[in-house]
This record gives sequence, structure tokens and C-alpha cells, in this order.
Amino acid sequence: MIALVPPGVYAPQEDTELLAGALSDEPLPPGAQVLDVGTGSGALALEAARRGGRVTAVDVSWSAVWAARLNARFAGLPVRIRHGNLFEPVHEETFDLILANPPYVPAPDGHRRPPRGAARAWDAGADGRMVVDRICRQAPGLLRPGGVLLLVQSALSGPDLTVGQLRAAGLKAAVTGRRRIALGPVLRGREHWLRERGLLPAADDKEELVVVRAELPV
Repeated sequence: MIALVPPGVYAPQEDTELLAGALSDEPLPPGAQVLDVGTGSGALALEAARRGGRVTAVDVSWSAVWAARLNARFAGLPVRIRHGNLFEPVHEETFDLILANPPYVPAPDGHRRPPRGAARAWDAGADGRMVVDRICRQAPGLLRPGGVLLLVQSALSGPDLTVGQLRAAGLKAAVTGRRRIALGPVLRGREHWLRERGLLPAADDKEELVVVRAELPV
């Protein structure tokens, strides 16, 4: 349960729940080093801390950083929370588990991400992969042998590409979780554009969320 989600910070939603479910299925030895990248209000970081992980959380938004710090304090859980762009604050560290709920929504103004505001938590370029691709490139280098990346994204933003990139980096990767949900306000506002681009089939009124699990072999 998250106590504080200020304006402009991504509130836990169905994708958070789906990734939390994947986290609950993942063996996590006490003291495992866990990274929650793009932590938002800190919901997933707190779940990992409750499991006994030694958790670091990172977000590019100062509002999210302060919200996550306050939520960790309210929950009485030790979470190290850093401000920074994806893996920059922890680029010299390695982890047993990396959690990622990045921006993944395709956006008509696809040449750039919004510099601020709530849309920064979901807009990710014309194909929705502006941040996902960076995670696929950078996360493998931060995993310990046997370490796992759990990433949630929309089927609109190419989970097969995610799996392929992670396999090319030497990880064992697959889609391990799926959930279909009603189109939310953001996608409803872009429905015509998404259908024109062929990202959303004409007869489909739901979005599919997926979890990609990738493991670095020992």
C-alpha cells in the first residue's frame, strides 16, 4: 500500500500489479541486491524490501524520488533511493534482480519525450521503445550471474523485439506474464492514431500488458 502519490508521479496501476505478481513468483534470497529502475512512487521497491531484498530505487523525477523516500519511511522499510536517469546512479554496481516499469506508450509526437509532467511516466516515442531499448542495452551489464531482469510493457511497443534484444545480449529471455485490460484515458485519446498505424487492431478495445523475464546464465 502506497501512502503518497503526488501530482506528476506515476500511480500504481495494472502494470504495477502485473510486475508485482512476477516479483512474488521470483525466488529472492534474503539480502539479494535489487534495483527498481523508474521507481515512481516506490511501490515495487517496497515489495522487494518486504521480501528481504537490499533495494536501490532510481527515478529521473525529483517528485518521484521524494515520494518514494516518504513512502519507504512511512512503511518502515530500508530502501536506498537515488535521483538519476535510468542506470546512471548505479552504473558501477551489479544486481541479483532488476525491476523495470518504464514508459512504453507510443506517442504521436514521437521524436522526443516530454521534458516534465505526468506524460513523462508513459510517453516513449513513436514506437513506445525509447526507454525500453535503453534498458535492453544497459541492464545486462548490471546483472550478476544468475541475475534476472523483470520488465513490464505494452504489447503495443513490441515485446518480441525486447525478447530478441535481450537474447542477443546473452540472456535467456521470454514473455512470462500477460494481462488484458481496458484502454485507459491515454490510449483512448490516441485510439484513432494507434489504429491508423496498425498498432491497435480495428476490432480490439483492450490493451495487452506483458512481463518479459530475462536471466543471465551462470
